[in-house]
Amino acid sequence: MGKSRSGTIAAIATAPGRGGIGVVRVSGTGLLPFAELLIGKAPAPRHATLGRFLGADGSAIDQGILLYFPAPHSFTGEDVLELQAHGGPVVLQMLLARCLELGARVAEPGEFSQRAFLNDKLDLVQAEAVADLIEAGTAAAARSALRSLSGEFSREVRALVARLTELRMLVEATLDFPEEEIDILRDTDAAQRLAAFRADLAALLARARAGRLLRSGLQVVLAGMPNVGKSSLLNRLAGEERAIVTEVAGTTRDALRETIQVEGIPLHIIDTAGLRDTDDPVERIGIARAWREIERADVVLQLLDARAGETPADHAIAVRLPPGIERIVVENKCDLAGEAAQRFVEGGRVHLRLSAKTGAGIDLLHDELLRVAGWSGHGEDVVLARERHLEALGIAAEKLALAARQLDRIELCAEELRLAQEALSRITGEFTADDLLGEIFSRFCIGK
Repeated sequence: MGKSRSGTIAAIATAPGRGGIGVVRVSGTGLLPFAELLIGKAPAPRHATLGRFLGADGSAIDQGILLYFPAPHSFTGEDVLELQAHGGPVVLQMLLARCLELGARVAEPGEFSQRAFLNDKLDLVQAEAVADLIEAGTAAAARSALRSLSGEFSREVRALVARLTELRMLVEATLDFPEEEIDILRDTDAAQRLAAFRADLAALLARARAGRLLRSGLQVVLAGMPNVGKSSLLNRLAGEERAIVTEVAGTTRDALRETIQVEGIPLHIIDTAGLRDTDDPVERIGIARAWREIERADVVLQLLDARAGETPADHAIAVRLPPGIERIVVENKCDLAGEAAQRFVEGGRVHLRLSAKTGAGIDLLHDELLRVAGWSGHGEDVVLARERHLEALGIAAEKLALAARQLDRIELCAEELRLAQEALSRITGEFTADDLLGEIFSRFCIGK
């Protein structure tokens, strides 16, 4: 964010396109005269003022409502105006141009939220939750973002920081009074406190990892020989005919994607070309793309024909799959094999016997994907975490583990505790570099 963060900023805050209402938002210092020039009269604070928005020559741009929020009782902590006009793109651009004539500049992406953070109206987690709420792809993600916006995640992190501060005080008191006869660490059960703290931090990290699924979902790739039912399974999971299904091998030439929700978790299902040796140049391109999708997958569903079981060709695919990716063997067409849908483990690998045609066993597949994702089924306590949150929590956990091993070397223990506290404090923004702030807020939409 290279421009100055000072001055009056303005932006269209509603999505592009036509709508019943559009909003232009303005933030700055001393905006009452600005508002009077816009609407021809002084607006009452926090009341809807109906009137005509006026151009420089006094002509009407539109008729609408102006809301005036004096500092510090506003979203940004500065004076804020919200201009509610008719939602046509031309009208809103004319209204924005009038604001620029009056001395505002166009806001950068996320600058309103950044000002709220800099003016202590939001901490960094809450500011990010604004963007997460806007971008939420599921109801569960929206609820989790709203909890973070209300400060739930921030309060948990601050409570951990407070406990860690107290633990640091005990350790550093031992450093300050090395000749005292009282063993401070022993008498205050510092080791037990540290163990309890590490357990609570691990629990928060697990919830944060589960919450990451709400943001990005799980990449699930369907792989296998031609005609084992990959496209039929995609259609069954999607609930509609998304992929062409025929008896002709090689029908699917390119990766098809469909996103579904299971208990609020987005599952990105990717159907790929059948994996086999072929002389068809187009099909070979599709197979190469299939392997690239497999490399990026979180979990691979390797489909087999339940009537034949695992053939040598299926085994050749299995041994070529990347070792670090979860693999579930799906034995499809159990209805034709005369077998019941079931889950079983064979050779240390989970097998699901199901029928994409009839739907038998699809609930088993849903459950297995949620298990692989680590989803507990209790979405109301997850944290909609970002990568930087997970990184900070992970660093704190590592430093605490080192501190626990250094309790007999107080200087080293104290340093590891300090580093752990610094990592946790970066989550809410107490210790955050300016360049990181610029990176975070630049990803917001304009008007937020």
